[in-house]
Amino acid sequence: MEVNNPLYKNQGIHVISSLFTVDHGVVKVLLIKRNNEPFKDKWALVGGALYNNEDLIDGAKREIKEKSGIESIDLYLSSVHGKVDRSPVMRMIAVSYVGVIDINSVNIVKKTMKTTDAEWMDINLVKNMDLAYDHNEIIASSFEELKKLILKSSILDCLFPHGFTIPEIQKVYEVILGTTYDRRNFRRKLLSLDLIEDTGESSVFDGKKPAKFYRFKKKIDDINIF
Repeated sequence: MEVNNPLYKNQGIHVISSLFTVDHGVVKVLLIKRNNEPFKDKWALVGGALYNNEDLIDGAKREIKEKSGIESIDLYLSSVHGKVDRSPVMRMIAVSYVGVIDINSVNIVKKTMKTTDAEWMDINLVKNMDLAYDHNEIIASSFEELKKLILKSSILDCLFPHGFTIPEIQKVYEVILGTTYDRRNFRRKLLSLDLIEDTGESSVFDGKKPAKFYRFKKKIDDINIF
């Protein structure tokens, strides 16, 4: 590496996060409206440029806090986007992350120094929006990564900080994956893996008889759930 080679200069790193939630059976992603150029007044994912003195994950979490107010969320590495012209300012490599959060547990900051609005948007509507940078592409790849993550990790536990009924979590799996599961087979599979435990509480779901509340026993990162 020749540090003085001009081809190494004027490059930077974006840390971009696709934060997903499920709201009344609808998968949503958090978008912010930019207040600055480039792409002023356009909707974008939460993110920005990485500082030279911080690690990737720290930069991603800092950007989330600064532009949405969310201070605590688990992030999973999703993908890297490196088209030469993805930013009109300079060469910027984008490292993207995926996170899941309970929509009822956070109050999103609507306006900051760099944003004029923030909204949870239906993922199906976002597909037809013209987002800043290459954020349409990043959301698409991040949503595919989310599908993989819910099949091998306990990431969905973040949606249920107080526990979940099996019908509740089955509905979330189905809406994200775009499929349906037999109710009895789903329940049998989830219980047979010894991943969840009874909290001792119960709740009525979809107007039916009370169902037990469960929670994941521990953080799971690599297991074939389905």
